[in-house]
Amino acid sequence: MNGTAAATGGSASCRFAHYFVVCGVDTETGLEPDDGAGESFEQSPIRRSFKSKVLVHYPENTDRIPFNKDAVNMLCLPRGLSFRTQADSLDPQFHSFTIASDDGTRSYGFVHTFYEEVTSPQIITAMQTLYQMHHVEHHSSSSASSPSSSTCSSASTPSTSSMDSLASSLEESDAESLTSGVSGCLGCVGSFDAARDTLYVSKALCLFTPLPFLQASRQFLAQLHQAVTSQTAPPLPLESYVYNILYEVPLPPPGRSLRFHGVQGPIVCQRPGPGELPLGDYPLGEAFSLLGVNNMVKLLTCALLETQVLLYSKDYQRLMMVAEGITTLLFPFQWQHIYLPIISTPLHHLLDAPVPFLMGIQRRDGAQRSSLHLPHEANLCFVDIDNYCVEAPEDLPLFPNQTELIQELSEVLMNFGLPPRGGMAAKTTTSSISASPRLSSLVLEDLMEDRRNGNLGGDELAVLERLQALARRCGGGKVSEGGKTLGHVFEEEEEELKAAKLNIQLREVFAVRFAAIFGRYEDFIVNSAMDLDSWLSNRDGTCSFDKGSFLSVQPATHLHFLSQFLETSMFLSFVDGKVISRWMDREPLNRLFDSRMERERLYDISDEESRNRPYRKCTTLFESAQAIERRLLKTDHTAIHPHLLDMRIGQGRHHPGYFPKLQADVLAQAHNTHKYSSRITASRRTEPRRTTVADHSGMDSEPKQKCTFTRRIIRQSKLLDLSPQAVSQTHREFVDGLLNECRLKTKRMLMERMGKECVELGQGEANITGLQENTLIHGLCDLLERTWGHGLQIKQGKSAIWSHLLHYQAAQEKMEAPADVPGSNCLDQRLSDEETLLTRGSLIQDMRFIQTMRDDLSEVGQARAWIHLALEKKMLSQHLKELLTNQELL
Repeated sequence: MNGTAAATGGSASCRFAHYFVVCGVDTETGLEPDDGAGESFEQSPIRRSFKSKVLVHYPENTDRIPFNKDAVNMLCLPRGLSFRTQADSLDPQFHSFTIASDDGTRSYGFVHTFYEEVTSPQIITAMQTLYQMHHVEHHSSSSASSPSSSTCSSASTPSTSSMDSLASSLEESDAESLTSGVSGCLGCVGSFDAARDTLYVSKALCLFTPLPFLQASRQFLAQLHQAVTSQTAPPLPLESYVYNILYEVPLPPPGRSLRFHGVQGPIVCQRPGPGELPLGDYPLGEAFSLLGVNNMVKLLTCALLETQVLLYSKDYQRLMMVAEGITTLLFPFQWQHIYLPIISTPLHHLLDAPVPFLMGIQRRDGAQRSSLHLPHEANLCFVDIDNYCVEAPEDLPLFPNQTELIQELSEVLMNFGLPPRGGMAAKTTTSSISASPRLSSLVLEDLMEDRRNGNLGGDELAVLERLQALARRCGGGKVSEGGKTLGHVFEEEEEELKAAKLNIQLREVFAVRFAAIFGRYEDFIVNSAMDLDSWLSNRDGTCSFDKGSFLSVQPATHLHFLSQFLETSMFLSFVDGKVISRWMDREPLNRLFDSRMERERLYDISDEESRNRPYRKCTTLFESAQAIERRLLKTDHTAIHPHLLDMRIGQGRHHPGYFPKLQADVLAQAHNTHKYSSRITASRRTEPRRTTVADHSGMDSEPKQKCTFTRRIIRQSKLLDLSPQAVSQTHREFVDGLLNECRLKTKRMLMERMGKECVELGQGEANITGLQENTLIHGLCDLLERTWGHGLQIKQGKSAIWSHLLHYQAAQEKMEAPADVPGSNCLDQRLSDEETLLTRGSLIQDMRFIQTMRDDLSEVGQARAWIHLALEKKMLSQHLKELLTNQELL
């Protein structure tokens, strides 16, 4: 068919992009130090961070996705403004981020950061003055300590709220001495002289999309920046391309691909169909290449068990890539807790959150892990991406059939030429396509000759059409505007296709694993409610899943993992979705998994045989990769081309190297588009039937990235609010959530204890009941660790509660030291007290008993053993009260 795409000036939910944003320096307000960056004023001003601002964003707002200016600015430039000179590297950078709305839906931001020459005299003067002050203060301090030495390292500089007024505040004699002092420091790292250096400042171009179209958004922004830096003006003003991507490029229909046009060439994106896994454009292959298969499986296990996951890397995009990669592998489950793959320095207080989280922070140059001051690490998974290291919590269970799973994943990676061991930071390259323009031209000529002779079939003809399109973009074998030849462009597109095929195959392996493990979970759902309202009102107090019966038919090697996973919020929400489907439509993500389970039921066996079920590899790898390849090689639809807008005379002029100030009125959402609404651009496909994007532009077939009845603890919008009132309210919600979770888990523990007593009377299975009780106790230990670690300032080791206990023990032993004045009454009293303690037991006695048990027991293990012992003695409540009512001893 001839795939087509109509102009879509409609709702934002049907459009490819929600917002276009520019962040950078505001020349009107000048330089404002970023006090929250955590930087020392001993650094040279050229190396410090300054506050950035959202300069423009289009449109002003959309109905479904309100624009949060502070959050967007914080995530576009997490470290604020960065200054450079011509002596520094000025290479552009790319990263992405995600923002979740209050209903759970996510929007994705893609950011292209580049350095633009500073033309504002006020900014240049402020930077010059800051550097002069910094240099003189350092020179005076270094002379005082070592008069003979002369160095250019940093010294402290006083902060100020208005940098623009610094120059005028200096007396003329002071300015002369400053200038003479700086002259001897030219060429030093972090030096700046306005007379000799060119000052550059970071600027960010950001595109917001409702779905993670990573590759397409990255190409669009890169082409936009290339047009800015080019010496020749683009074919149209930049407003035309921004307007086109915001209002005229629709979402690809489910199961189809879409071609739209950037400044320098066409861009293709695709979207999975209803029967395929949700869109996942982040390169999983790179994540596996960095961390290795073993570490990725370990990290996924931590995410499934809802531990606290902290990612650590110099590269923002690596943080986002690993975070998105892990969350896409969770299908059909969804992460229910704090999800901030990139947090800026002002948000570092969130590391204190006593709840499960998946967060990422940037590693500063020369910074060590100890500088993070993590309050609680007992249940923390620390992922050092740059050093290919995953530190998992103690006693992390193995993923079911972990050995066989690692072997299968390793085979998939090796089929794509990637080593499974990890530690490989470089991108993979294809060797099948030569980058030689001469060779590419010869191949194209041979194919065209075959076409003239009628020797080309369908697939070969599609390849020829693709090569011809690339040749037109790159001018045959000549170097194009972007410095790329036909061979280079073809090689890049082959790399994208290869990465997409690897992505889907890795995800299919995990999807088959989950279908095999939970293929019969529906048989164990318990639901006695007659209507939805009664179920919702009793939701927290009812059990919707028979965990004991489910565990009783699982292999013994899976029980340790499954017993913990069945207690997670993501599994409980997954079961809730199935229960709710009695009264409401099933969510697309869950419907997709249901269809996968029907396929898995073909391999169903009896309960006894299921415990020894052999590992079954994924059989759909080839088909899933072929579906993506067909969409990317044969585009279904083409969006409207960018076109001239009704702009004022003099607007849209090209100034090489500078991103222009866009004309706001033509980019407003209410701009009249009726004169272009009838434009329809036909694609190159030749099929018997015609379809329009408008027929499929809805999102019903796309698995929604939200869960209507999730058990979320706090919304992301509140986490990004830095006001004292919001931070206080957030911490209050943390504490309320902990108390409620403790109450529910204690109730469950009591019920399990009653169940254990029933087993001893001959009912049920003792091993399963005991396993569930131990799992709940393990969860209670984690809750207490998080409670004690919340706001803790001083901690020894990884356990917050054991650190508190050690301090308490030292204080008690100091008080109980024998007095210098002899007396029989004191001795008798001490003997009496010790007899009472031996009879009843005490907090300190329990600690001493644990300390003498095993020498190799870690702090976390000792804390858990102490809690277990206190529970068995039914003294835990009294011990915790004693700790909390004797704070003065610490």
